[in-house]
Amino acid sequence: MQLYNTLSAKEREALIEEAGQDRLTISFYKYARIGNPSIFRNHLFIHWNELDVLGRIYVAHEGINAQLSVPAENFEAFKAHLDSIVFLENVRLNIAIEQDNKSFLKLKVKVRDKILADGLNDATFDVTNKGIHVNAEEFNALIEDPNTVLVDMRNHYESEIGHFKNAVTPDVDTFRDSLDIIERDLADLKEDKKLVMYCTGGIRCEKASAYYKHKGFKQVYQLEGGIIEYTRQVNDQNIENKFLGKNFVFDHRRGERITDHVISNCHQCGNPCDVHVNCANEACHLLFIQCDSCATTMNSCCSTDCKEVHNLPFEEQKKLRKGLVVSNKIFKKGRSEVLKFKK
Repeated sequence: MQLYNTLSAKEREALIEEAGQDRLTISFYKYARIGNPSIFRNHLFIHWNELDVLGRIYVAHEGINAQLSVPAENFEAFKAHLDSIVFLENVRLNIAIEQDNKSFLKLKVKVRDKILADGLNDATFDVTNKGIHVNAEEFNALIEDPNTVLVDMRNHYESEIGHFKNAVTPDVDTFRDSLDIIERDLADLKEDKKLVMYCTGGIRCEKASAYYKHKGFKQVYQLEGGIIEYTRQVNDQNIENKFLGKNFVFDHRRGERITDHVISNCHQCGNPCDVHVNCANEACHLLFIQCDSCATTMNSCCSTDCKEVHNLPFEEQKKLRKGLVVSNKIFKKGRSEVLKFKK
């Protein structure tokens, strides 16, 4: 039985355009004990492939972490399948604020050691002893409390285009980097301050809250459902929105607008901008912020060197890459000195 993609991203994109049907971008996670992740992976692929689900899904012995796109007309069938799995029945689904039919172009269900690369040894602490979950209204009240320290558990390239006001935004490339840095910087506040955390959809805070309680923080809180669920609640309930800018997302959209604030700048010219792109040079793919003017001037590249390579015939570009370790990851989080205005 075929348990892998046979269509390229371009072929899938053409089929989506031809179908002309609306799709929903959804994310969810669930920590649970999965005895055989490989069998579970195959089960998901078979059923979701039939429903034309696309996305990036990780399964492990500790649970599932999913970001995906499903045709709107198949949503009820997709939800019914989730509910047929005991530990996923009524799981919270984070529906994207801004929809894009091409947010994902392949179905990738992968078995991993963990559903989140946190670098933690879960056997050393009680991962079920989590922080207090709070909704949007409770969160707003907490972050106005002078006794609160608000921490963004995301990476620098996420928080640079959007974050809650007065949040601590660690300058880190990965979630695992942030854990020790936050503990070190807030070590003197463990006893007296309320530690309030947030992330995109909640999964990073789920593990981090238990870790920080283990490390001695007495009052630990986390935003239930992350920025995505917060935005839904403030919109539905007419609650004051304390987020500024865009929410970075890990699909082809790269971000969804939460408020009109533009809090970042083009990394090449310094003008206000919050649009993430990848360098057009296939051997680079650096993720950075670029305005329309610089995109035109630089031919969508991050540097003059990359622009020169990108302007070469494709076969010559391939020759230059031969024998080199080339990353084609969409979200390569490199830092580069060529980006003059990168913070």
